Amino acid sequence: MLRWHHLSSELSQSCCAEQGSPAWSKAPQVSRVRVQLEMQALWQQFDQLGTEMIVTKAGRRMFPTFQVRISGMDPNAEYVLLMDFIPVDDKRYRYAFHSSSWLVAGRADISAPGRMHFHPDSPGRGAQWMKQTVSFDALKLTNNLLDDNGHMILNSMHCYQPRFHVIYVDPAPNSHLHAQQNFCSFSFSETQFIAVTAYQNHRITQLKIASNPFAKGFRTTDAQDW
Repeated sequence: MLRWHHLSSELSQSCCAEQGSPAWSKAPQVSRVRVQLEMQALWQQFDQLGTEMIVTKAGRRMFPTFQVRISGMDPNAEYVLLMDFIPVDDKRYRYAFHSSSWLVAGRADISAPGRMHFHPDSPGRGAQWMKQTVSFDALKLTNNLLDDNGHMILNSMHCYQPRFHVIYVDPAPNSHLHAQQNFCSFSFSETQFIAVTAYQNHRITQLKIASNPFAKGFRTTDAQDW
């Protein structure tokens, strides 16, 4: 059975918390960066049930939306913010309705080449990013392997971990030589999810409807439509 109950992430993460590389090996513009997941309690509610995210051919936005608060940036330095999604394992899953649980159904399907989603306000100064919540509400998930809209291509019935990356835009002419020092990555275990074309667990459907302010019109209609 797929185990969904993760240890909760810290309230905020510092640079390199997920990378295994020491912060001192990073540029000072990123080594002090800290990231806090917004709506963490809601993410944890979904995580306890086993979060599902709808993927469609046309692309579907995530709910909860991935949002973070950032601190510790150099206010005058420029940064690019982006996200990607990595498979949690090499397995494909199926939902067992009789036991309300996810089971391994076999080996993972072949994945499309990984894509990055750049925040549309990138690049921006540190002061701008730290001023307010950073939201990836324009990001969409698709299962269309031929997608040409820049959506994140995922396999249905596979488990994914969203990752958030902060890249310092180094103005030095030889900055490419220091690329490893100029970025930091962050991931929050409670944001893991299984990609689906239709919700499998009815409790996920109920929680999405109850907690999504844009789903009010669907509280008496079909939740698969949003």
